[in-house]
Amino acid sequence: MNDQNNFLVAIILSLAVLLGWQFFVTEPRLAEERARQLAATGELGEAAAANPQASPQNNGGDAGLSTDLAPQSLAAATPQAAKANITKGFANAPRINIETAQLSGSIALMGARFDDLILKAYGADASDDAPRQILLQREGRDGHWQARHGFVAAADTNISLPDETTLWQLSRGNTLTPTSPVTLRHQTPEGLVLEQTISVDDNFMFTVNQRAVNGSPQPITLYPFGQIARTGTPSLTDLFILHEGPIGFFGEEGLTEVDYDDLLQDGALKKTATGGWLGITDKYWAAALIPPQDKAFTGRFTGRANAQNIPVYRSDFLLAGQSLAPGQSFESESRFFAGAKRVDVIDAYADDGVTRFDLLIDWGWFYFLTKPMFTALALFYNFFGNYGIAILLVTVLIKLAFFPLANRSYETMAKMKKLQPRMVQIRERYQDDRQQQQQELMKIYREEKLNPLAGCLPILIQIPVFFSIYKVLFVTIDMRHQPFFGWIQDLSAPDPTSLFNLFGLLPYDVPSFLLIGIWPLLMGLTMYVQMQMNPPPPDPIQARMFQILPIFFTFILAGFPAGLVIYWAWNNFLSLLQQGYIMRRHGVEIELLSNLGFKGKTAQSGGGKGGDKDGTNG
Repeated sequence: MNDQNNFLVAIILSLAVLLGWQFFVTEPRLAEERARQLAATGELGEAAAANPQASPQNNGGDAGLSTDLAPQSLAAATPQAAKANITKGFANAPRINIETAQLSGSIALMGARFDDLILKAYGADASDDAPRQILLQREGRDGHWQARHGFVAAADTNISLPDETTLWQLSRGNTLTPTSPVTLRHQTPEGLVLEQTISVDDNFMFTVNQRAVNGSPQPITLYPFGQIARTGTPSLTDLFILHEGPIGFFGEEGLTEVDYDDLLQDGALKKTATGGWLGITDKYWAAALIPPQDKAFTGRFTGRANAQNIPVYRSDFLLAGQSLAPGQSFESESRFFAGAKRVDVIDAYADDGVTRFDLLIDWGWFYFLTKPMFTALALFYNFFGNYGIAILLVTVLIKLAFFPLANRSYETMAKMKKLQPRMVQIRERYQDDRQQQQQELMKIYREEKLNPLAGCLPILIQIPVFFSIYKVLFVTIDMRHQPFFGWIQDLSAPDPTSLFNLFGLLPYDVPSFLLIGIWPLLMGLTMYVQMQMNPPPPDPIQARMFQILPIFFTFILAGFPAGLVIYWAWNNFLSLLQQGYIMRRHGVEIELLSNLGFKGKTAQSGGGKGGDKDGTNG
């Protein structure tokens, strides 16, 4: 009895810890992130209304775009007073507008930086009038990104290359669109002429062609670079199935994923490869640099705190140096992705020559399962126009595909149930002799030609498949803001109803950790019924644990996206039908009503003779 009480106390304390974490940690983080996004959107709108060509102040001049890329710093040392003057003038620096079907924003001529980009097709929430999703942001606020391209020179070169404070000139073009590229130009005091011709496609890919003409009287060695910087650590999902942070693919070495906290601790990570890419990813959005795929490059991730003690994370690449005699020139072309991680778009770029760019989406170890699973979901969604229906149909197909395996598993379980009274008698007879007990049990298995592991193996084989559909629903953007039916207007958000205000009948809101909606309750109910279809375990502590688990999972999974909870509930329901059908076909008693306290048998009795009493008490 003491052991049982201790176990119950442990379950209650675990639940209290999880709910406390949701209330005191997760909720404040989500509220802070929502407030930050709304504030950023409002300030951008006000700034654009006041002066469409102006940029907000840079909050101290450290937007995270200067670093110590070898062989020479990207930014020359500047006196603090001079930096203050530059920062003051940054708000009035001219800009080049970006306008495509998917993107809007601008490029700052000061520093030739991508620091203002909005995803037009994606809202901050599911409402029709929601502000658009901000990706790159010019203020350098926490959690947002900026990018730039340029050249660095050899350490012994005496030349003034442009840095993030240099004002470039617009030499060709007006607004950057898919049909109209723009060209930026800068000439150093020594006579070196630099140009950047920037183009954009119909989706999220920019192409940056850099050209250098050595008009100086001395030979120069230049190294092309690209850099993405992010100020502040963003709010993360903190689930092991999804990577958020610095990411890259480096030729034969393959995919590299680095956590924010690890990068801050280690300081830097450097790799050399031919073919690949690198950048920073969120769950749904990413920014990635793509060097020339046929040339060797050095990629690097860094993380350190700036003067305001805010973490700054960078992903950058450096190409091999090119020596230019006076009068010589050369060009270097790279690409820059900034946008939503749409599977069709990402795959198209991979097919277009970006080495394994499809791995920008975290398909995980079961790539060979998750990718086909996504294809099936996309097929049903395109046909029915409802992502929830696609989830239901794909789950049915999986159940049908695995029906023979599940049938064998349930058959084994049914035979085990028939043998349970004999097994209980053996355990009671040889309870002090474990070796003899095992020998007698193995004798029964041989007589009945039964392998107890045969019931587990089919279930183990199915686990990667069901995990794959769970991962696909969680990591891909396709379910984001997709409605289902009724009160579910966003499958990527938790069920908005709550048991604690009678699902909206009572006129008050409840904290998010008490949002135990209708679908989570259905999921918990189906889990509970499925457990009650089998006889209770002989150990009373295990039996009580099985009774508590559905309640525990109902609370835990209530905060998950509604699409995932619907999938779990539907999968449980199909499993109930499948298990009930197979148990009836084999004449095994379904223990549901007796476990719920009702008397009488619920199935034809083939092997249930004496099963109610013996099986339950066993």
